[in-house]
Amino acid sequence: LGLPGLAAPPGLEDLQAMDEPGMSLLDQSVIKKVPIPSKASSLSALSLAKDSLVGGITNPSEVFCSVPGRLSLLSSTSKYKVTVGEVQRRLSPPECLNASLLGGVLRRAKSKNGGRCLRERLGKIGLNLPAGRRKAANVTLLTSLVEGEAVHLARDFGYVCETEFPAKAAAEYLCRQHADPGELHGRKSMLLAAKQICKEFADLMAQDRSPLGNTCPALILEPGVQSCLTHFSLITHGFGGPAICAALTAFQNYLLESLKGLDKMFLSSAGSGHGDTKVSEKDAKHRK
Repeated sequence: LGLPGLAAPPGLEDLQAMDEPGMSLLDQSVIKKVPIPSKASSLSALSLAKDSLVGGITNPSEVFCSVPGRLSLLSSTSKYKVTVGEVQRRLSPPECLNASLLGGVLRRAKSKNGGRCLRERLGKIGLNLPAGRRKAANVTLLTSLVEGEAVHLARDFGYVCETEFPAKAAAEYLCRQHADPGELHGRKSMLLAAKQICKEFADLMAQDRSPLGNTCPALILEPGVQSCLTHFSLITHGFGGPAICAALTAFQNYLLESLKGLDKMFLSSAGSGHGDTKVSEKDAKHRK
């Protein structure tokens, strides 16, 4: 049982077939021959950056290189296509990778004169990577992943959460810790409240329209909230949002199993003369 509305984000299955520039906060210093915009609202800056992107770099959907996956087994190594648009995103906020880190991501760190060759090749497609540039974000394990592999990891994580997380076993264990008939009604109220809060958060995440790859979905949420979710998506290369949704699915499954367990305890208590059958039926109806 998955959370309602938690379908894969738009474009999740077609990351390599995207044809529009992502609407992210662009670092104007990495795009050649593009004027830096004057002070304006964040949305105006986003629009200007997107409009000038076509004139600054070549086709964002053009494949820059192919990179072997870091998480694959040797017997099934996958290769992921890295587009010009993805390279531009890695050079832009929030990461602002330098030549050394970008070379590592693209598996060119050990090449002779790798940094200089990389900068020259970037220059040919309209991207400027100055020597001595400092990164803007902290390096994590996710930094080493390209977008294709990050999304692949998110998809596999979602599948495992949906099919393998022991929601029923966890619910039964904790129900046994709170089996006192006097606590059942209070515990059920808490579970129902948690279920409602979980649904509200899940609905928010389902409306996330962070750019994925080179797509730019129409926004649903307010710009202030969406920009924060977009930052999270960019810093995790598309892994973060789907991973949160997968965890929410596992948690909701636990809540549902807990409510089922409580219903059984209500019936057992009523059969033993410790409760009221009518109350149990009312609780069961309320859960549905």
